[in-house]
Amino acid sequence: MAAQIIDGKALSKVLRQQYKTRVEALGRAGVVPGLAVILVGDNPASQVYVGNKVKACAECGVRSFHHALPSEASEQEVLDTIAQLNADPAVHGILVQLPLPPHIDVRHVLEAIAVDKDVDGFHLYNVGGLVVGNTIFPPCTPYGVQLLLETTGTAVAGKNVVVVGASNIVGKPMALMLLQKEATVTVCHAKTHNLAQHTILADILIVAAGQPGLIVPQMVKEGAVVIDVGINRLEDGRIVGDVDFHGVMEKASWITPVPGGVGPMTVTMLIENTLRSAERRQELAHGEGWEGWDSPPLSRGAPPAGGVGKGVGARV
Repeated sequence: MAAQIIDGKALSKVLRQQYKTRVEALGRAGVVPGLAVILVGDNPASQVYVGNKVKACAECGVRSFHHALPSEASEQEVLDTIAQLNADPAVHGILVQLPLPPHIDVRHVLEAIAVDKDVDGFHLYNVGGLVVGNTIFPPCTPYGVQLLLETTGTAVAGKNVVVVGASNIVGKPMALMLLQKEATVTVCHAKTHNLAQHTILADILIVAAGQPGLIVPQMVKEGAVVIDVGINRLEDGRIVGDVDFHGVMEKASWITPVPGGVGPMTVTMLIENTLRSAERRQELAHGEGWEGWDSPPLSRGAPPAGGVGKGVGARV
């Protein structure tokens, strides 16, 4: 039996519609959520990603501030821009589009962003918070993956989860988030011997390796839930993931497509974190205290696990 599709595009549409209600509530309190995006250089892919984020902001009623710096901009110029945004009360979230030119130290830049505006979840404070399960802003891609898993109704606790890819952006934080959900997690990477020996045991397989066609059907357990985070452009212009989608679809119970799976959710979670920042500041301004959540939940008012409305889970 072919797998059911986990439609990230459809789930994003549902969530963004709900975000409008939260934006309206903030507006009645005199707050307009604001997201600032810093783009250094003219990387075509980065320009597309930034455009998608600006478009998502407009769709949800979030104000966007776009700061474009030339590729020859110094590290200090980037840090000065961040400092200005840290101090700007109209800005609730700051995102620096990666990759940065090689002469700029990414670590210095990410650490310069105020913790309470780090909506990408890359600051050391937020990364460290994942270890104890109390981060302010979970990183957007793993957060989106978690919500996609919840919509399938899959119970994570006790499951064997294999994460292929150990990046600081996806693999490592994803593993930490799943450990908080009491999954048994294995992280595979470029030095892992006999990858298939690990993936074949996975009840839930999450692939973020950046290598098209890495995961083929014989590497996947019958009935596994497969989340493909990879986005690869082939020479013929096609966009594909890290998983042989059509082959693995015949063995998996659920699978994300590429495009249309994890990608839209990453941008949507950026908006979610920006709204959380604005709501948090509003609550603190009124002395209501805000302790965050012990672990990333579904968005307020989001659809419950097991279904998000028609069109999100479709059998093919």
